[in-house]
Amino acid sequence: MTPFGARIRALRDERGISLKQMAEDLGISAAYLSAMEHGKRPRPRPNLVRQICGYFNVIWDEADELQALAQRWRPKVAIDTGGLSPKATELANLLAQRIADLPEERLEAMIAMLNND
Repeated sequence: MTPFGARIRALRDERGISLKQMAEDLGISAAYLSAMEHGKRPRPRPNLVRQICGYFNVIWDEADELQALAQRWRPKVAIDTGGLSPKATELANLLAQRIADLPEERLEAMIAMLNND
């Protein structure tokens, strides 16, 4: 599941909206919405992201957050370290090997550290 999909699901759950109801209201299929939440569809188009923001009546920072999450939509990530330092390659390989075992708080700390650069 992508962070965008997780946020959409959380918004639905917070508001008590079923996947089927949201899909119907947006004029898309429930299968498409489910696949989008699980990161099994291509990045949603900007107009769909805006439509989702309007659907949940989110504005300002929350809408910006959803748009940023949609921009970082890549459920399967490949890192090309060709031409980078050996340390960069080592980091990429360690992350690939150990990411599934990292606790959420460690992931959050790493994301915060990388976003502060």
